[in-house]
Amino acid sequence: MATILLVEDEVDLSNLIKGHLEGDDHTVVQAFDGPSALALVEQHNPQLLVLDWMLPGMEGLAVCRRVRQSHLMPILMLTARSEEIDRVLGLEVGADDYLVKPFSMRELLARIRALLRRVTLDAQGMLAGDQAPAGTLSAAGSSAPAPADVSDTIIRGPLKVEPSMHVASLDGVELDLTPKEFELLLLFAGHPGRAFSREFLVERIWGYEYDGFDRTVDTHITRLRKKLGPLGDNIVTVWGVGYRLVL
Repeated sequence: MATILLVEDEVDLSNLIKGHLEGDDHTVVQAFDGPSALALVEQHNPQLLVLDWMLPGMEGLAVCRRVRQSHLMPILMLTARSEEIDRVLGLEVGADDYLVKPFSMRELLARIRALLRRVTLDAQGMLAGDQAPAGTLSAAGSSAPAPADVSDTIIRGPLKVEPSMHVASLDGVELDLTPKEFELLLLFAGHPGRAFSREFLVERIWGYEYDGFDRTVDTHITRLRKKLGPLGDNIVTVWGVGYRLVL
C-alpha cells in the first residue's frame, strides 16, 4: 500500500488508472499538469510517481528533471513516443521505467508493483541497521537528503562509509578520497542498484548551477573506481543513463 502521484492530463485515463491502483489498496493523488505535479510532490512526498510525457504547463521530462534534483522515488513515464531515442531521453533525465501508450492495465500494474518492491527492499535493508542509513530512502517517503544530512554508518561488504566523520574505508583501510569522490561513494553506497544519470549527479554533487560538463562525472567515477580497487568494478556503467553500484 503506497501513496502514488499520478500525473496524466487525460482525465478519463487518469481516473481509470486511479481506480485500478486503488483496487490494489494504494492511495492515489492526481495531477493534470506539470506545475501541479511539482507542488504535489512536495506536499505528499509519494513513494511512486507515474508521469505522462506530454503535459500542459510543463512537459513531463521537465517535471522529471526537477523532481530528480531532490527526490529519489521511482518514476514511471507514460508516453505515446515509442522511438528508442525518446526512451533513452526519458531515462537520462531520471525516469526508472517507461511505458508506451496504448498499454494494458495489467502491464502498468505489474511495472508499478515491481518498482514498489524495490522501494520495499531498500527500506528493509535500511531497517537491518548494518546495511544503510535509515534516513536515505524509506518506504514512507523517497526524498533524498543531502549527503551531509546522513549520519549513520553504511556497511557494504568490505566497504564502510561514515558520513558524520566524512571517512570511507575498505577492509579497514581508510580511502584517500576527495570531497566529491566521497559524496559520490556515499550516494552509491546509500542506494545500491539505483541508476543515477550524469545530469542528476552533476546537480546533486556539484550543484544545479555547476557550469561543467558531464565528462566531469566520468572523470571522478574513473578515479573513484581506481581507489576502490577490485570493488571499483561494482560501479557499473548503465548505457544511455549513467552509473550504479551493484553488490
